[in-house]
Amino acid sequence: MSESASETDRPHDEGDELEYRTVLDAAVDAVIIIDGRGLIEFVNRAAERLFDYQSDELLGRSVNILMPQTLRDEHDGYLQRLQRTREPHILGIGREVSAQRRDGTTFAVELAVGEIKGKTPRFIGFIRDIADRQRAENDVRQMRERLTHFGRIATMGEMAAGIAHEINQPLTAIATYAQACQRLLTNPALSMADIVEGLTQIEAQALRAGEVIRRLRSFVKNHEVRREPLDPNQFIEDLLMLAQTDTRHHHVQIRLELGEQLPAVQADPVQLQQVVLNLVRNSIDAMTDVPHAQRIIVLRTRRDENGDVEFMIADRGPGLEPAAREHLFNPFFTTKTGGTGLGLAISQSIVRAHGGKVWYRENPGGGACFLFSLPAMQSK
Repeated sequence: MSESASETDRPHDEGDELEYRTVLDAAVDAVIIIDGRGLIEFVNRAAERLFDYQSDELLGRSVNILMPQTLRDEHDGYLQRLQRTREPHILGIGREVSAQRRDGTTFAVELAVGEIKGKTPRFIGFIRDIADRQRAENDVRQMRERLTHFGRIATMGEMAAGIAHEINQPLTAIATYAQACQRLLTNPALSMADIVEGLTQIEAQALRAGEVIRRLRSFVKNHEVRREPLDPNQFIEDLLMLAQTDTRHHHVQIRLELGEQLPAVQADPVQLQQVVLNLVRNSIDAMTDVPHAQRIIVLRTRRDENGDVEFMIADRGPGLEPAAREHLFNPFFTTKTGGTGLGLAISQSIVRAHGGKVWYRENPGGGACFLFSLPAMQSK
């Protein structure tokens, strides 16, 4: 009786097997089934095309033939651990790994693994080629970096007059002190103390000009994005030298209102400088018709109610018309004559890429107020 039942079941099992293999063959993604030892039992047509093998060349072979050499030992160790502990570590998890074609070339894939229930362990892997997606993401990233770099150059172009003024001051001082030293050297009543003082001033002014140029070069050059822990208040204080190259030329005061005991943020310092400098530039332009005594920009830091670090740049200009506010962060929208309309769009992109947000509100004292927040780093 049991023998007859067994004979009856077999065609049904084979039919099921044929049915699911037919379904898997029609799948767009590559599908591979292995046994508990990692030997390949089935590959669908998509897998044949993806790895450039025929199925009969793979059946019975270790699945690590489809992996780069650097991953094979790791995979073999995983199977040994699975046989020993029966604890799967990657089942159901989609992850990005490297795969290897027949000709030895490697490429990026997304892998999800499931277990086929039965008397003996068997596993099914679903594999998707993501090399094209990664190339597209890389192209988008490079485009964003080029656009961000363009934004920094545009900001420096707008600050050109202030930069020239800031560098011209120490250069003029150097020339003045050098001429004074020349006169002292021709004076019969030579005073070495006066000459030393003149040379000391020349050195100080040269260092001042050099520091301005160093910071400008660091800001403008196209650098690799590098995020690091930043103290928000120290960041604002370090930014002042660049900001003041422009504000002093336009008779604008910067007032700092820095919060106490703020947590660090994880950010690229140059990109964050670009955001703040762009907002400072907008504030300067907005106060062109404001009396000198009222030209004040407030830079404020604080911790908001969500625990994030909030940065504020506020001015005493005329503010924004309601119609302009809804388009404020749209690319190529500008209220400035000759503006590119990219500054705020780039700033928003940078802040969002750092996991933050940026927004606008009216300054209660009159003028515009731009704010952005960044997630606080968790203390260990």
